[in-house]
Amino acid sequence: MFDPRDPAFLADPYPEFARLRAQAPVHRHDGLGLAIAVSHGAASAVLRHRGLGRIWTDASPPEQFVSFNLLHRNSLLENEPPVHTRLRRSISSAFGRGHVERLRPTVAKLADGLVENLAGAIAAGGSADLLDALAQPLPVAVISELLDVPEADRPRLVPWSNAIVKMYEYGLPESGRVAAERAATEFVAFLRELAGRRRREPGEDLITDLIEAGLTEDEVVATAVLLLMAGHEATVNVIGNGVWALLRYPDQWRRLLDDPGLLDTAVEELIRFDAPLQLFERTATEDVEIAGFRVAKGEKIAALLGAAARDPDVFPDPDALDVGRTDGAHLGFGAGIHYCIGAPLARIEIAAALSALTRRLPGLRLAAEPERRPEFVIRGLRNLPVTV
Repeated sequence: MFDPRDPAFLADPYPEFARLRAQAPVHRHDGLGLAIAVSHGAASAVLRHRGLGRIWTDASPPEQFVSFNLLHRNSLLENEPPVHTRLRRSISSAFGRGHVERLRPTVAKLADGLVENLAGAIAAGGSADLLDALAQPLPVAVISELLDVPEADRPRLVPWSNAIVKMYEYGLPESGRVAAERAATEFVAFLRELAGRRRREPGEDLITDLIEAGLTEDEVVATAVLLLMAGHEATVNVIGNGVWALLRYPDQWRRLLDDPGLLDTAVEELIRFDAPLQLFERTATEDVEIAGFRVAKGEKIAALLGAAARDPDVFPDPDALDVGRTDGAHLGFGAGIHYCIGAPLARIEIAAALSALTRRLPGLRLAAEPERRPEFVIRGLRNLPVTV
């Protein structure tokens, strides 16, 4: 069974996923301490089965992780009905007030400006890091607009998010756990102050709408952090992994250049081809059977999204990048009641980034091999050096 810390596996996990999928749709992974669903059908069943839930267990010792646990205990993602139903209804109501469409022209303008800066950096230095210039700043700028975070505070958001999401990896050293709680504490304090300001002076932003939808202060804080962490981390890595894939398969880059109408299918294909979130856990609330594999009440099973995305029973020629692919539906945004509430906004951001790149930098190519982040669950790059 694969070692999630092995650099060779992290460089290209997909052959190992194919080997496992050919043996059985579900396997026990003793190193991770849970079962893993590796076929599309089994992973989809894990995400949709009502006997499998997101059952939050506080990080321990709890007195050491007060803020980290508060964020997750009050999160839409970590709750099941009836709490989940109430939270999702309220958050959907807040999102439904036109925020995504309101931001569409802003996202396009932001992407155009960042790509123009990227072009300038390449012209000045011969090459530049696409992650630093575009993939990282675009989603944080969009979430900041959505929440109306003051400009001066925006640089603090990404370091907080990066530190907190490290806790989702397996085998994190104690220093990483300490950093995650420190970041959570600072983030909670910042958002409490921001939410308090919006209670006194409501604005045209999502935090105001979440307050008016009846969420508690802890729930407002947890929702804002979830939007940043999920929206930022996923979008950064789809853009990074996706552009890297397009530059490794220049025929697909040329298809996008020649036919901008492929933009929407290209977004879905890039999410599928190198999934930014590789694994998503569930806990059995009753005895459950997934693809013939028994999961006893209290045991965990994970949908291995990266493996599901390369299942040949759903995606013909699954290891090929095809920006015009219309067969098969990926699970990159989840499925069932926990389907990603920010998916429409993420799609707009990724499409805007690709559109700006193809229009302004049609000659884009790799300047050097990128460095990969050493994490398994959240799959991404440290950098992406590009030139023209």
